[in-house]
Amino acid sequence: MGRNTRKRRMPLAAKAVAGAAALALGGGGLVWANFYASAGESNQAQNQTKSNAAQQIATIDCPDVGQQLSDVPDPARGEVDGELASMDQQITEAYQRLVTTRQAQAGDARYVQNTILGPLKDRRKVLIDRIKLEISRAGGQVPGNLDELAPCSGRPADQPQPTDGQNDGGQDNGQGGDGQNDGGQNDGGQDNGQNDGGQDQGEGQAPTDNGNGAAGPFAEDFININDVQPNSRNLPNGLAANGRSGSKGSFTTKCGVNENKLYNSDNIIVAPGVANGAHHMHDYVGNQSNSSLSSDDDLVVAETSCQNQGDKSSYFWPVLRVQDGTQEFDAADQGGGAEGNVGKILQAKEAQLRFVGNKQSKVVAMPKLMRIITGDAKAFTNGLANANTSYSCTGFEDRQSTDKYVLCPEGSQLVRTSNFQSCWDGQNADSANHRTHVAFVQADGSCANGFKAIPQLQVRLVYDVPAPTIENGQVKNPYAVDSFPEQLHKPITDHNDFINVMDENLMNKVVKCINKGKKCT
Repeated sequence: MGRNTRKRRMPLAAKAVAGAAALALGGGGLVWANFYASAGESNQAQNQTKSNAAQQIATIDCPDVGQQLSDVPDPARGEVDGELASMDQQITEAYQRLVTTRQAQAGDARYVQNTILGPLKDRRKVLIDRIKLEISRAGGQVPGNLDELAPCSGRPADQPQPTDGQNDGGQDNGQGGDGQNDGGQNDGGQDNGQNDGGQDQGEGQAPTDNGNGAAGPFAEDFININDVQPNSRNLPNGLAANGRSGSKGSFTTKCGVNENKLYNSDNIIVAPGVANGAHHMHDYVGNQSNSSLSSDDDLVVAETSCQNQGDKSSYFWPVLRVQDGTQEFDAADQGGGAEGNVGKILQAKEAQLRFVGNKQSKVVAMPKLMRIITGDAKAFTNGLANANTSYSCTGFEDRQSTDKYVLCPEGSQLVRTSNFQSCWDGQNADSANHRTHVAFVQADGSCANGFKAIPQLQVRLVYDVPAPTIENGQVKNPYAVDSFPEQLHKPITDHNDFINVMDENLMNKVVKCINKGKKCT
């Protein structure tokens, strides 16, 4: 049987969110994302509301329950994934309430806590109790701290900063910091859920819409590429990350740039069987049967956009958009405009998919149907521990930025890069939190804790992006990655997904090419 045999599931609160979003849509923009004033207010009233809103919170920060579930018995996986997807829907609904009640918040310092965060905590506790019951029934061990993860907090729109004990968001050889993140186990941001639920007033401003009806990005999310320090992130253009000694070869698979326009807001890895499980739109290349309903069997027999028909792997990432007022096909849909993902979807001019080796050893074959996620779609609230994707410009690729979008000079194209984890536990094709079965290399390029080196996937996407303008601290026509609504389109939330569906002969060829130091396609 295939991995996913369940019917498509609509998480809790989805219908309520959809209804509220439908009411919020108007004039091609998201009315609920205009935080400060209604059309009937005077300029004086608007200015006063803005002044009050400056003391309000920008978004909702909830501890990531899924990342704490490293050991869920297989019989409970489906139900637990569904409950986690319902939690994401709850956060979306609460965020939507946050941005539609700014006037009420300005007049009541406890409004957010009493009306939004308090009820959200209660709803999350119900789902956490269900998760605990499902794990226990399947014979698993429930983590002891789950109840502590129910409260959420409010936070300003500042950028999270690296702290002691966290890595720097993937700064070592493209491998995700110094390799000491234990396969991506992120504890960043968990203490935020234990405060008084959003009474951090005065620490930052609530975001406005940026003139396009979307909450973010903002001027402070952009940096001129000339202001990015060279070699600040030793990310390779060649084989610098891996392969200098242990296994020097590479294998490049050519799968196009999503010319077939295969899009959806599902996430087959994190939320199988759940409609709109990602809350943002994905580009897909390779496997052409990738949706939340796809079983392993579906993936194996699917068509592929790859030139080598033995590669039916699924490569997918959040779409990049220019927020220029374009009404895309999903302008009124969940995952699209109804959740703040607005504007013209950009198709990459180039999508380079390359597998490289390991500095210290030969690589072994990936198991078929292995799933790997690199980066963190919730890094703005989770913290930087798993942030990994970076931005650069052609001609400037020694300069890589993870926490800012870059502004490229005329004649230069935007480059978006993701280097995946390349150490495997030798047993599992996936894990309950989709991270602990793989890990980044250590500082010397080796794999720790008995993990084995596997071919490292490096994804390099190149775009022609109209240059946004920044005037008076406000960005016009910005580009931004699709994101969960409460993540405010921050660049650190960018991520990339992979499911290995290469046939055995092709995977053996990949391993052989890399270990023999050849460059193959």
